[in-house]
Amino acid sequence: MFSVRILVTSSIFAALTAIGAWITIPISPVPFTLQTFFVYLSVLLLGKYAFLSQAIYIAMGLTGLPVFAKGLPGYIAIPGPTGGFIIGFLLGALFSSLFKRDILKVFICMLIIFGLGWLWLSYWIGYYNALLFGIIPFLPWDILKAILAIIIARRLKEYIRIHH
Repeated sequence: MFSVRILVTSSIFAALTAIGAWITIPISPVPFTLQTFFVYLSVLLLGKYAFLSQAIYIAMGLTGLPVFAKGLPGYIAIPGPTGGFIIGFLLGALFSSLFKRDILKVFICMLIIFGLGWLWLSYWIGYYNALLFGIIPFLPWDILKAILAIIIARRLKEYIRIHH
């Protein structure tokens, strides 16, 4: 059973992920956003409840709210070229909770997000182009976002107490 604290904190991280989607630099078929930063932060601070935060985020989009990059609702974004990345947020949050070390959690989450995103985007623009335009330009930035998330999470853990 979820406590009110877990539901509220998960909802806050769903909202932060949505806000991160609106901070966009359009440089390729996959826009550069801060979504993954907040996904990584949720993984580090919420543990197994990071999955709940990303499920809430996706549910918000599926109801028609413009929470995804470019302000798209879920019924357009998820079946579109970036849908694999969005599904990767959910599965990355789920499977990263199986690990204890922060760096492993973020690495697994990133691997799942980029892996699913690449496969999904490949359907639209081919494997090579998906790698060239949808993965490679974003890896350095996501590594930086992951490092920042780890640093910030270590400072915030004492304030956000979620029992894992």
